Amino acid sequence: MNNYICETCGVQYARSTQEPTKCIICEEERQYVSSKGQSWTTLETMIEGGTYKTLVNSEEESLYSINTNPSFGIGQTAYLIQNNEFNLLWDCITYFDQNTIKTINELGGIDAIALSHPHYYSSQVEWAETFDAPIYIHEDDKEWVTRKSEKIIFWSGETLELNKGLVLQRIGGHFKGGTVLEWKNGNGQNGILLCGDIIRVVADQEWVSFMYSYPNFIPLPSATVERISNRMNEFKFTRLYDAFHRVIREDAAQRIHRSANRYVEAINGKLFNT
Repeated sequence: MNNYICETCGVQYARSTQEPTKCIICEEERQYVSSKGQSWTTLETMIEGGTYKTLVNSEEESLYSINTNPSFGIGQTAYLIQNNEFNLLWDCITYFDQNTIKTINELGGIDAIALSHPHYYSSQVEWAETFDAPIYIHEDDKEWVTRKSEKIIFWSGETLELNKGLVLQRIGGHFKGGTVLEWKNGNGQNGILLCGDIIRVVADQEWVSFMYSYPNFIPLPSATVERISNRMNEFKFTRLYDAFHRVIREDAAQRIHRSANRYVEAINGKLFNT
């Protein structure tokens, strides 16, 4: 019996004697099945192979990025936030080993895990069991959980404060339960928004964008993007980190509004005439 992992998206499945016949994450239109076909591995196989290692790097005070090298699955970055002696793992990556565990424990361990959306569920149950931490997932994305666990807490509504100044905010968009993390105490009390790719920082790191499907280039409706932009007025932040280690260091809220306006003009045929 193995907990098989999809090699394309990196999401781990419930224990089974045989590889799953399909990955529900990858077969859905927001992701994709590799052109080489569906393939599977396990965390044990990845560790034994010796190919991968986990990189834990300090980004700024009380914030650490966690990456897999070489890249695996979607290649996202997870973050460890230290807030009032409460450590939160924001989003998840598939690979971790004893060296990872040692490093995380030296930073105070993990008190809770919170996810932006299903593409980053990865091996979240393994992380939760290793560090004895609950997992917070918005109930609107419950159907996408591929490995059930008593560690998972499905929260509801628009807002959940996990710790003073550390708030989950459901804004939807990319997924119905799409969630961002408002860290009010980050960046010297000026606030940091960690957004997965519910909001995606573009190449020049001066603008952001919004998509229903990134690999398949399916945009969101303009009304959805306007709603997301308006929600930003409720949050406290000046800096933003996305799922692929792109950062807007200053005036992040204003840049989201400006980007949303450009997006809406483009979708509605007002930005250009071609």
